[in-house]
Amino acid sequence: MTLLLGPLLRHVDETSALVWVQTDGPGRVEVLGCSAATFEVAGSHYALVVVTGLEPDSRIPYQVHVDGQRCWPPEHSAFPPSTIPTRGPDRAGHARIVFGSCRYVKLADPKAARAYGLDALDVYATRMATQPPEQWPDVLLLLGDQVYADELTPQTRRRIAGRRDRHLREHGSAADPVRDWPEDEIVGYDEYAGLYRDTWSDPEVRWMLSTVPTAMIFDDHDVRDDWNTSAAWRAEMAATPWWRDRVRAGLASYWVYQHLGNLSPAELDADHTWQRVRTADGDVWPLLATMADAADTETGDGAERHKEVRFSFCWELGRTRLVVIDSRNGRIVETLPRRMVSDSEFDWIAARSLAPGADHLVLGTSIPWLMPQGISDAQAAVERIGNGDGVLARLAEKARQGVDMEHWPAFGHSFARLADLVRRVSRPHGGEPAPATVSVLSGDVHHGYAAVADVHAGPGTDTKVNQLTCSPVHNVVPLVMRVLFRATWSRLVARLSAPLAHGSGAEAADVRWARTAGPLFGNLIATLETDGRRAAARFETPRTASTLDPAAEVVLTEQAPAGFAGATPAPTEVR
Repeated sequence: MTLLLGPLLRHVDETSALVWVQTDGPGRVEVLGCSAATFEVAGSHYALVVVTGLEPDSRIPYQVHVDGQRCWPPEHSAFPPSTIPTRGPDRAGHARIVFGSCRYVKLADPKAARAYGLDALDVYATRMATQPPEQWPDVLLLLGDQVYADELTPQTRRRIAGRRDRHLREHGSAADPVRDWPEDEIVGYDEYAGLYRDTWSDPEVRWMLSTVPTAMIFDDHDVRDDWNTSAAWRAEMAATPWWRDRVRAGLASYWVYQHLGNLSPAELDADHTWQRVRTADGDVWPLLATMADAADTETGDGAERHKEVRFSFCWELGRTRLVVIDSRNGRIVETLPRRMVSDSEFDWIAARSLAPGADHLVLGTSIPWLMPQGISDAQAAVERIGNGDGVLARLAEKARQGVDMEHWPAFGHSFARLADLVRRVSRPHGGEPAPATVSVLSGDVHHGYAAVADVHAGPGTDTKVNQLTCSPVHNVVPLVMRVLFRATWSRLVARLSAPLAHGSGAEAADVRWARTAGPLFGNLIATLETDGRRAAARFETPRTASTLDPAAEVVLTEQAPAGFAGATPAPTEVR
């Protein structure tokens, strides 16, 4: 028995941890005396081991055994031992979160590899392996596009070429085939499994994932570019003969590879799908296909429409709270006003964000809340026009899909509601002071930046509100995008675009923001560090296979955490 993928260290608290693996067959997986049987999905085998009874504030080395045979770490490993770093009172005031998005798989072709550049996460992991553990991150937050189901590598194209005769419509034949599935996109679950293996098998990253608690949320390319942009987009995709297979496989694989590990042990116990999967006999693909159908479908009427499956989640990191918002599948787009998440899910997000006990609130969303002012205003205008009828509305829908005008500003109702939530968080409540910072972490837009926001929380509030965006970790940034983002961050464009937002949800939100670092281009990895009521952020870019150079450093409070490289009260852009 061998591990095909993993171990991935996922949710960790003071006394427990989740360890996820994919194996090459059925068996029983053991970690530190705790074990779990594998479960089967469409012929692939997985296990999620809930490791309990751990010592708080400890770093505990572990091994993975399958049916009594040690499968991890490999013999003669070049990396330090994989460990589980439990949280506890000694480190309650400190958190180091490394984050980024848009990580395309490594390419074998030298010319293509040069075009994509060095993988920032790979370089970070390589450097991390040479550092003492006290310098390692507490959390790795992957903010979307972990896999690209619609931008295939030559290796993936070769792998799916063999399906040519597998998916014919009933009225097709070998002589005159009518194929259900496209030749250049992933559709089936087994094909998604291949994507995840390609992405997470890199030795450096595989080791890092085994020893840093990792949280994940998807974005569009995990399923398909522009996923859930609008009702028109959903209707167009629903009309294709292969979309139901695709969205089922995309959501089921996300549930297996990404979502399960985001849950705490208590949340797993309360998750009906997980309880059915872990007790089922045989292949559970039918169960997950049903779950995927429910996750994809909007139900209810009018303002009460919602998704039956919630993928947003919350991690408590001592005095820092991480709330991650599903801003892709959670969208409500088939009724107006469009919502980034349903009202019920937003209520869930708000309850966790407003709960007392946090010195820092971190909101994770794959797509940015605060964007270049020109782009934000344009998206608000496109939404407003698109809500009408006639030629202009159709043109607005084309713009929405054609140039990706589907971020938070294009969901004005949700943009304003998030602004109001941040405003409420910024005021003292629950008998405790408000958090020192609210930081919105995002990716998607293929450049990095920091922005500071004024949400007009009222007198006596001193919470610092920041948007921190890091993208891509490993991808190509065309010259036209560099020019566009530089231009749209300019003050001149902001003044010219302001009339576009008149009457939009973005304007009604009563929030203003200004860039404090960036725009940064090329592959990037970012770190948010909190210590007591201090916080700072760092953006880094690969220079060599083991070296990262500083790109920008931003102090988010009046003072940086002790030992932070950019210990200056003002934002400092390095690059």
